[in-house]
Formats: sequence, structure tokens, C-alpha cells
Amino acid sequence: MTKPADNPAEPFKKALAEATKTMAHDAELTVSYSIDPPGMTADTMRLPQVSRRMTRDEVLLARGTADAFALRHRYHDVKTHARYAPQGQMARDLYEAMETARCEAVGARDMPGTATNIDAKIAHEAERKGYSQITRREDAPLATAAGYLVRQLASGRPLPKGAENITNLWRGFIEQQAAADLEHVGEVLGDQAAFARLARKVIADLGYGDQLGDDPDQDDDEGQDQAEEDEDNPESQGEDSDDQEEADASPEESQDQQQDQAQAQVSMEDQPDADMSDEAEMPEGDAPLEPPPPAPHSDADPNYTVYTTDFDEEIRAEDLADPAELDRLRAYLDQQLEPLKGAVSRLANKLQRRLQAQQNRSWLFDLEEGILDAGRLARVVANPTTPLSFKHEKDTEFRDTVVTLLLDNSGSMRGRPISIAAICADVLARTLERCQVKVEILGFTTRAWKGGQSRERWLANGRPQGPGRLNDLRHIIYKAADAPMRRARANLGLMMKEGLLKENIDGEALEWAHRRMLARPEARKILMVISDGAPVDDSTLSVNPANFLEKHLRDVISMVERRRAVELIAIGIGHDVTRYYQRAVTITDVEQLAGAITEQLAALFEADPKARARAIGRVTGRR
Repeated sequence: MTKPADNPAEPFKKALAEATKTMAHDAELTVSYSIDPPGMTADTMRLPQVSRRMTRDEVLLARGTADAFALRHRYHDVKTHARYAPQGQMARDLYEAMETARCEAVGARDMPGTATNIDAKIAHEAERKGYSQITRREDAPLATAAGYLVRQLASGRPLPKGAENITNLWRGFIEQQAAADLEHVGEVLGDQAAFARLARKVIADLGYGDQLGDDPDQDDDEGQDQAEEDEDNPESQGEDSDDQEEADASPEESQDQQQDQAQAQVSMEDQPDADMSDEAEMPEGDAPLEPPPPAPHSDADPNYTVYTTDFDEEIRAEDLADPAELDRLRAYLDQQLEPLKGAVSRLANKLQRRLQAQQNRSWLFDLEEGILDAGRLARVVANPTTPLSFKHEKDTEFRDTVVTLLLDNSGSMRGRPISIAAICADVLARTLERCQVKVEILGFTTRAWKGGQSRERWLANGRPQGPGRLNDLRHIIYKAADAPMRRARANLGLMMKEGLLKENIDGEALEWAHRRMLARPEARKILMVISDGAPVDDSTLSVNPANFLEKHLRDVISMVERRRAVELIAIGIGHDVTRYYQRAVTITDVEQLAGAITEQLAALFEADPKARARAIGRVTGRR
């Protein structure tokens, strides 16, 4: 027996990991490779996977990502960053982008070889997000453009094509508003605190000064002045002075509070005996009960926490855009996928023929009552003593079925993946509708990048530890199960709306779709998830364990598969989802999505349970 050849990519991955640790000045750093989105915590780093083929793009992307993470690990101080961090969302995005640019520029100055690698990473990111196709400034992310511009000014290097495109869209505005401050970028690159102060000035120049919050340097000066004043006047210290300052700051409020307290005290003094009597005579069994604990946020994991649900929304697609915009977006979707529509339609017709063939075969013959079986009348003519034969149509499984398509609406689906997912959902919904199968189309994302109002409330409350999920959910209903497809057709165009696709919290979305299905009256329920990777939300993962969202997704999947009230299938686009879902298939090219969806559904609708299991095994690779 010959020994299988070693993976030729392993030596490169080991060498890159060691070089990354050296560059980051941290020998204890854990470096791993994964098909999941890259990420970094205080002591771990996840880089893009490098396959056995070791293509040029894979190698450059892994090197660029490793260099970018290593430079941030080396030159970035978390406490200094948090000290000057703004409160508002847009201001915080600008601040983060400029700090990333600073770390990369400092690295390029000290280690010039890193600049080329990071250029490759930026080019890949710009291509994946479609930056080169953006033509309007309103569609280009300002924070990203500002970060690219700062990096260009600090390093003097030209930007890759896509990054240069969105930077040029904003360049005139940024330079007009903040040119005076941006001139000093190169002078403060090595001093993170000085650069943070400069970044706050630039943010104010761009019109987001109201999101900066209090100036931390001013707070320090005031605290020092107050300490010196307390030393000079020791008699002014104590609770009495604090109370007096509070009363001086808002005399009307203080006076009202005193009146309320006085009235409350008088009320208590008027009826002390009655209150004591009631308390004494109250039977022990009738003692007031403590309020019940709040319901857990997840049926799958009672320990899963959410900081606040006040800003979450479950919304219909038609409420996120007016009818005219939906029609325009739908026309754009049709235009983008005109070459693919024929192939998808052919696959859908194939599915319909298979379903209708099962429907036509589903009859019970030789019955004593029912519909007269005309095909057997010849026997009666030949032998008049032969009794008439009747037949009865058998109830097929798919007639009492509802199918839910749960689409990942995260930013990484932007471009061709979300377009093909939308058109497949459209065509398959119409196909299944013709076969009397009800279809629901749902989408999930977040309302903001990196937090939103939930994070702002958390910051305002002093950043308590372990906040749990820290972003505002947006769950979208593109088509309800009972709504005809002709009414919901335009809604699918919403997926083309610029700025809709943000971050993805898969576990809660899956649990939401599962609850909706359990409320349906149909006997058979099928839930198909279409996603391109693991759950990712920067705001949540930055202040919780690294596997917080992934663990919850696994718990929800386990619950759904264990209860078996809903048949769960998953299709992964470019990322392996078989490690999460028991019944799943991964496709490497979005062009394969239509075929994968069709084959999955066709396998599920096999009439014979054994044939169904064999078909599903063929589709998922589990024979």
C-alpha cells in the first residue's frame, strides 16, 4: 500500500504562520486556516484556506491577510483605540477604517514587502464587493474610501482598481472638507494616540462631529483640575457637597424630588398601622410572588444572550422600498440574469415533470367505490359477470407541503450569488406553486454594520461584560406562504438594493424561520437554507467568545434536526456547510445553484422513502 502524497500546501502554510508570528511580535499567537471569513482575536488569527492547488490568487490573499492582521496586532493598542473611539455608527466606521490604514502604512514603511501583499488583499476585497462597478458616490461606502485615501496618502502607493474607483468617487468631498488635517497624516503615523486625535478631527470635518461623543483628553483635564481643587479645599469633599452640586445643577428637579419624598413620607406616616396589619394578617400562601424570569432568547440554547431586542425588526420587503423602486430593482435583476434564466427554467420544468409524474401515478385501483376506471371496462364487456372497477386518487405527500427558502442576505453574498439566489427563488416558487406546494421566501441580515443602535446603547451603559448578540436584526419576508407569487415577484428585486446586505446572524434567523413553519397547518414542512458561510457579526464577536454565534447556529440546527417537525436542507455557496447541517451540499460556483436547489427538492419529493434516501445521498454525497 502506497502512502498518500502529503499536501503540497502544508509547508507554505507552516512557513506563513511562523512568519506571521514573527511579524506580529507574538510567538504565542495561534494561526489557523479556514474556508470561513478571515478574523482575528487577541491571541488567534484565522486566515483564508489554501488548497492543494496553491493558486496564485490563494497564495496572495493568504499572505496579504496575514500581513494585515500581523501589522494590526503589532502596532495597534486596544486601550488607546477604545479611549478615543466615537459613539455613532458612521463615525466609528471612519475611525476603524483610518486606524487599519495607519497600521498598514506603518508596516509598509518599516517592512516594504508587506505593501504588495496587502495590495493583493485589498484588490480581492474590492473585487468581491463589486467596488469597480459602482458609479454613484451614494453607493460607495464613505468609511472604506476614507481608509483607502489615508493609506494612499501615508504610503504613497497607488490603489488597486476597485479601491481606487470608490476612493475617487469620494476624493473631492474628503479633500475639500478635511484637506488641512489630512496633510499631517504622515507626521503622526507612529503615535496611535496622536493619530486617533487627528482621525476625530477628520471625522468632524466630514460632518459627523455629533457622533464623536465626549473628548477623552478634555475629560482628563477636567478630572485633573477637579482633583487639584479638592486638594486645595478638603472641606468641600463628601456627600454633602455632591448633593449640593446636584441641587445647583438642576434646582427645579431637586425641589420636585424633595416635594415628592416629603409627600411619600407623609403618606407612610398616615397609615403605618394599616400597612403593618395587612402584612401581619396576610396568609403565608398568599405572599406576593417574585416576577417570573424573562423567557430565554433561544429555544435551542437558554444561555444564548441578546443585549437588547428593541431595535430588531421583522419587516415585509414592500415596506423597505416604494413600489416604483421595487419595479426598477426587479427589472435590473431580470437584466442581470437574462442569460441564466433559460437554464434555471429548464431545471424548474424538470422538477415540475417529476412532481406531476408522481402525482399521476398516485392512484388506488380495484376499489368497490370511487371514480369508474374506464381502462378496465373491457373486462366487463368480455365478461358481464365481472364487477365494475373503481379507482381513487391517492393523497400525495407534496400536496400538503410548504417549502421555506431562507436566503442569506449578508454583504458577502453581494453580486452574482445574491442575484442567482433571487432568480432561483422566483422560478422555483412559481414551479412549486403550479404543483400546489406553498412556498415562503425569507431573508436575513442586520440593520447596520458593526452594531447599530444596540451597540450604541451598550456603549452608553458603560460597556457591560458579556453583552451577547450586539446588533440590530433585520428579518425580511419577501413572500408569505399564502401569498401568490405574482404579487411578490417585484419584492425579490429588493435584494439588488444597495446597502441592504450587511452582516449575518444565522442561528436566530434559522430559529425564526423554524417558528414560522411550526405555525403552518401543512403536514409536511421543508426548510431550505442558502448561505455562503458561517455567521459573522463584527460587533458581537468583538466582545463575546469567538465561537459565540457559531455555537448558537449549531445548537439551533441540532434542535431542528432532533425534533423532526421540519425537514432541514442547506446549500452552501463557496463554503462548506456540511459541517453544520446533517443534510447539505456545497457548490463551488454560483452557476450550480439552480441545479442544486432543483435536485435537492426533487430528491425530497421522491414517493418511495427508500428512493428518497438514496436520492438525497446522491445529492449530498452521503451514499
